[in-house]
Amino acid sequence: MNAGDTAFVLVCAALVLLMTPALAFFYGGMVRRKNVLSMLMQCMFIVCLVSVQWVAYGYSLSFGSGSGFIGGLQWAGLGGVDGAPYAFYSATIPHQAFMIFQAMFAIITPALIIGAFAERMKFSAFAIFMLLWSTFVYDPIAHWVWGEGGWLRNMGVLDFAGGTVVHINAGVAALVCALMLGKRRGYCGTAAPPHNLPFTVLGAGLLWFGWFGFNSGSALSASGLAATAFVVTNTAAAAAGLAWALMDWIFHEKPTLFGVATGAVAGLVAITPAAGYVTPLASIFIGAIVSVVCWLAITKLKSRLGYDDTLDAFGVHGIGGIWGALATGLFATRAVNDAGGDGLFRDNPAQLLTQGIAVGATIAYSAVATFVILKVIDAIVGLRVSEREEAIGLDLTQHREAGYTVLE
Repeated sequence: MNAGDTAFVLVCAALVLLMTPALAFFYGGMVRRKNVLSMLMQCMFIVCLVSVQWVAYGYSLSFGSGSGFIGGLQWAGLGGVDGAPYAFYSATIPHQAFMIFQAMFAIITPALIIGAFAERMKFSAFAIFMLLWSTFVYDPIAHWVWGEGGWLRNMGVLDFAGGTVVHINAGVAALVCALMLGKRRGYCGTAAPPHNLPFTVLGAGLLWFGWFGFNSGSALSASGLAATAFVVTNTAAAAAGLAWALMDWIFHEKPTLFGVATGAVAGLVAITPAAGYVTPLASIFIGAIVSVVCWLAITKLKSRLGYDDTLDAFGVHGIGGIWGALATGLFATRAVNDAGGDGLFRDNPAQLLTQGIAVGATIAYSAVATFVILKVIDAIVGLRVSEREEAIGLDLTQHREAGYTVLE
């Protein structure tokens, strides 16, 4: 084992954990003030819930050896997961370090979904949904792509830090949630302005900060590959933020802070699967293009189709993740990572086809499984708060607390 690699991965795990509270502020600033606390509560609850689920059986289902579809239960309760390395994943860090690093991915992925159903889901339904979705959607797809024997891994899919597993998976589930819960009361097809833009920008900045752990840590070593992932992560986010500001400037007459923050997050999403496989120059193209496609999805497609994805979880994570996964099949090069592969622009069109298969399989499974889970929950406890509770706000009706207290 290598002490430097171990310390690096543990620090990166802490950075990824920070991303979920950061997401709470990012989302919390966007909703109306009567629902800000519910956003914070849902994110913090997910940290607790998935941390326990991961130790109990989630890690084993995701990374244990089993079939091509799902892992076994040999590591349930972390039995056999100790301070010794497990060479299949890394020979230089303890197995527990790898496990806890991956736990942070399992935590933030379902948290991304809450942006789609913000301001209208019962907390009881939310809690059941997050447990079932983590178990029956996240864990299998993580095994497909990263687990020992996973069928997409064996096919040769490239997903360095979670384009399919995290972003497409959560983004598609978010769209299904938005469609099944229906629109917010009084929704008129246009986005409401953030009630606290500084909260949103604080969250975006902390997400950017934590994303260095997300992508660099996926190298699982303090190495040149980790440094490359760090550089392309920052570059793609910056290019995307600039591109979004430019589009706002051209089409809406003024560049906006909200647009720059949203664009930066979209850039982070898109570079995630490619971070260990592409050059810094390629990351500029990946970041700039993702802002164009996400901007069009949010400003044109969403209004045309009329669905109410409250905080654009699908528009940023779903669309951005799809572009990032496909862009990996375009720009990947063994010059960056010999353990990866070459993409279409390096005369290997087969890699783009493999990426497309992974995208399609993730979309199909996440959509169907999420639909089934929501139907079951709706039949048991119901999905949506009452019209009166929605009018009052989830802070008071679901938690008996308020995000802001005004003293007379």
